[in-house]
Amino acid sequence: MHYESENHYEHGRPARLGVLLTNLGTPDAPTPAALRRYLREFLWDPRVVEFPRLPWWLILNGVILNLRPRRSAHAYTKVWTTEGSPLLVHSRAQATGLRQRLEAACPGPVSLALAMRYGTPSIEAGLRELREAGAERLLVLPLYPQYSGSTTGSTFDAVAETLRRWRWVPELRFVNHYHDDLAYIAAMAARIRAHWAEHGRGDHLLFSFHGVPRRYLLAGDPYHCHCHKTARLLAEALALDESGWTLGFQSRFGREEWLKPYVDGLLRTWPSEGRRSVDVFCPGFSADCLETLEEIAMQNRELFIATGGHHYAYIPALNDQAEHLDALTALALRHAAGWPETDPGWSGQTEAAEAEATRRRALENGAQA
Repeated sequence: MHYESENHYEHGRPARLGVLLTNLGTPDAPTPAALRRYLREFLWDPRVVEFPRLPWWLILNGVILNLRPRRSAHAYTKVWTTEGSPLLVHSRAQATGLRQRLEAACPGPVSLALAMRYGTPSIEAGLRELREAGAERLLVLPLYPQYSGSTTGSTFDAVAETLRRWRWVPELRFVNHYHDDLAYIAAMAARIRAHWAEHGRGDHLLFSFHGVPRRYLLAGDPYHCHCHKTARLLAEALALDESGWTLGFQSRFGREEWLKPYVDGLLRTWPSEGRRSVDVFCPGFSADCLETLEEIAMQNRELFIATGGHHYAYIPALNDQAEHLDALTALALRHAAGWPETDPGWSGQTEAAEAEATRRRALENGAQA
C-alpha cells in the first residue's frame, strides 16, 4: 500500500467538523465528448452495473459509449441552464444553505464541501478540501434518501478509496439513508401542497422513483422497501387514501426486468382506463436533474397527453427550499451528535489554548514546526 507522502497533520491546529455533501454527478457540458467521459465513469462502476467485468467492458466501450453519449447530450441540451447543469446549480445552492445553517447551529467550527460521485467536483477533491480546512471529524451526507448499493453504497466506496491512501484518517460517520425522516417527509408534503395551491391539483398523484434491476432487490438491496415506506408516509402526510396515489419506477436501462410498475407503462395505459389528470412528484431526487426535468417533466408528459391524458403536472424537487435545508441540517446535527463541535459547552478559547499547549509539547519532543 502506498500512502500519500505529504504531511497532513499540523500540531496545534484547532480541529473542526467537516461535512461532505454528495450527489450523483453530472457531465461538464451537454456535448457528446463530455457525456462519453461521464458515462464511462458512471457505467463502469461495478455498484451501478453488476455484470462480469470483461464482457461488460466490451459492451460498454464497443456499443454503449459509441451510441448513448450523443442521445444523452441532446437530452441535456433541453435542460441545461446559463449557469450549467441543473443538478450542479441546485447542489451548490443546497451546499450554501446547509453550510450557513450548520455554522449557525454548531457551537464549534464546521466546514462543508460539495462533491459528486461521478464528474466534478469529485469526492476526492471534496475530502481534500475538508482536510485542508483542518477537519478531523468527517460526516458524509449523500443526498439519496433511500439507500441503494448503486448510489449510497457506491459513495461509501469512493470515500473509502480516497481515505485508504491517507496516513492520517479522520473520524468518520456516514448517513446511509433518511427515507423515513419525518422532517424530510414534511418538507415534501409542504412542497406538494404549495404547488397545488398555486397551480391547481390533479385527480391523482404519482410518486416516481428511479428504478434499479429487480435482481438487486432479490440480492438484498433495501431500496425497494425504502421507496415504498417513503411513499406511504408522504401519502399519509397529505391525507391521501389508497386510491389517490400510485408508486412507480422510472429510468430503466437495458433489457432485464427492473422494479415495477414502470412509470411510462402506467402513463401509457391510464388515459384509456379513465385516469386523465395526473400530478407527478419524485421523492427520491433531492434536486432537479435530467431524470426529473427531461424524462419526467418532458418525455412522460408528451407520452401521457399523446395517449389521451388531459392534465399532467410535474411538481419540482425540494432543491434548496428552506424546509428541505432545515431537514438536512437537523439530520446532519443528529448524526454528528457527541462530537465536540456540536457540544453546547464547546469553547473556542479553551480549544485554542489546548491546541497551543499540544503544539508546544510536540515541538519540545522534536516535532517539526
